[in-house]
Formats: sequence, C-alpha cells, structure tokens
Amino acid sequence: MARETGHKLIAQNKRARHDYHIDETYEAGLVLTGTEVKSLRQGRASLVDGFAHINDGEVWLEGVHIPEYSQGTWTNHAARRSRKLLLHREQISRLIGKTREPGHTLVPLSLYFSDGRAKVEIALARGKREYDKRHDIAEREAKRDMERALRRRNR
Repeated sequence: MARETGHKLIAQNKRARHDYHIDETYEAGLVLTGTEVKSLRQGRASLVDGFAHINDGEVWLEGVHIPEYSQGTWTNHAARRSRKLLLHREQISRLIGKTREPGHTLVPLSLYFSDGRAKVEIALARGKREYDKRHDIAEREAKRDMERALRRRNR
C-alpha cells in the first residue's frame, strides 16, 4: 500500500478565530485508537467545544468530538474522551509559562492529516471582548465593501 502524502483537512474551529486573539500556533500529534483514526478518515469530527490543558507536563485535548466508528465493535472509543497531544519538551515548557498568565488558554484551530498522520493545530490565545468582536466584523465588512466597489469600477 502506498504511503499517503499531502494535507487533508478534517475539521476546523472557525469560532475560535472569532472569540480569541491568536498569539502563537503549534502543530501537535495526537495519540488515537484505531477506531478514532478510521472515523477521522471518514471526515467526521467537531472542535467546537474543544480546549487543551497541561497536566503533569503533558498536554491533553478535551471536549473534541470524534464520533464512534460505524463499523466498530466492542473496541469502539468514547466520543469525547481526553486525548494526549505530542509536543516537544521545549514547546510544553513554553506553554506552561504562557498559560499561567491571566487570560491565556489553549484552543484547537484545526484537525487534519499530514502525510498520513493525524495532527491538530492548537493556539495560545487570549479571549476577545465584545467590542473587539464588533470591531473585527466592521473591518471585515468595510474591506468587503471596498473590494465590491473596486470590482464594480473595473467592469
């Protein structure tokens, strides 16, 4: 069987970019069971309520929903179990220091396969205030209106 290459997106957390200021991003491997991988290959996952935390020098992903594999038997996995993330020791120590600062948290941004291996992109993030969200929406709409006007002018 040929090795899988490339980048295949499974799930994306668009809400995280709306609710948080993203400071840094990290790519982490996931420790998964066989039925979880098969379910992910079918493109089924949700990052909506997901977050990561550090416990005893290990990073854990919580709240990510990977549904049970439809053809799984008694070996099927729990849909919302804790999953260990694989990061370098230096990255974990940096995250420990940063998450201790008030207002910082770890949120998953996307879940994907990279060269056949399941990866998750996590971000060190700070929560946005309501006025920040309104400001971002206003900027996006102004940019959209400007591009629309330029297209109309160039016709």
